[in-house]
Amino acid sequence: MANSTLQKLLIEYNQKKTLAEYKAQLKKIEIYEKAPQLKEIDDEISTLAISQTKSIILNYNANNLKKLEEQISILKNKKNKILQSLNLSLDDFNPVYECPICKDTGYVTDNYHTSMCSCLKQKLFDEEYNKSNIQQLSTQNFNSFSEALYSENVDEEKYHAKISPRENIKRIVKISHDFIDNFDDLETKNLLFTGNTGLGKTFLSSCIANELLKKHKNVLYQTAPIMLDSIVEYRFGKSSFDKAMYDHLLNVDLLIIDDLGTEYMNNVKFTELFNIINGRLLNPSHTVKTIISTNLSLNNLYDNYDERIVSRIVGNYTLCYFFGDDIRFKKR
Repeated sequence: MANSTLQKLLIEYNQKKTLAEYKAQLKKIEIYEKAPQLKEIDDEISTLAISQTKSIILNYNANNLKKLEEQISILKNKKNKILQSLNLSLDDFNPVYECPICKDTGYVTDNYHTSMCSCLKQKLFDEEYNKSNIQQLSTQNFNSFSEALYSENVDEEKYHAKISPRENIKRIVKISHDFIDNFDDLETKNLLFTGNTGLGKTFLSSCIANELLKKHKNVLYQTAPIMLDSIVEYRFGKSSFDKAMYDHLLNVDLLIIDDLGTEYMNNVKFTELFNIINGRLLNPSHTVKTIISTNLSLNNLYDNYDERIVSRIVGNYTLCYFFGDDIRFKKR
């Protein structure tokens, strides 16, 4: 990932953090104006806390400490009663950060180890790699997913199924919710979305991605042609795609591979596709999942891909077959 992108995002994060803390300060002043006694109590608590610290450092005395603690406790109780009378709580004094985990710093520290927060990592993915699908990831969700766009009519001859397209999509939506709810379960299989163009495969992938983003999972979206071309160019040193990006393909929480079957394949790409699919299945560091979306049927997959690739998919993916009429025309 480009350092310039990270630097730009860190500047944005610093601005967000500063703004959140400034707004919190303004709100605190507003509360103090409504109830001046709150400021008096807070000032007194601060003074006692300083005395408490000095007592511990300079002349530790158990009786003095106990007395200070009791005074602070009385003041805090008094403060809580005043806040309750104003329909407020202690949280009203705190900044409202966009990310409560890192408090808009982009980094979290746990057991003296600092690492990049999932929110910053996702923004980097969006800036560097998800550019072609940012809009879908941000706007397509289950609230805007309409089962009514799918026909209620059962037409076994047309759809080669004994249920209606609507009943089928309801089943797929349930599978999707189960996938989200049990994402970290090793027994939860990956998803293979297959069916004709215009039946909602990419849309539903975005719905799942949005829900997992709420759970602070990272999502990387790639179309099969762009992903495989980029990997091959990287192998031959002809692109800006780097080892870090390749590692992300193997380790990101959710990888969405869209439009499988529209790429031009050769032996090198067969190998790279197998490495990505198999590498994610064998990931030793943490549970990762993959959604593959394709217009190809299962038989077409066997015709077009190495048996090793298809066997990994068949054995480790839940097949979701989309059928019906193109819903894109119904949305207009």
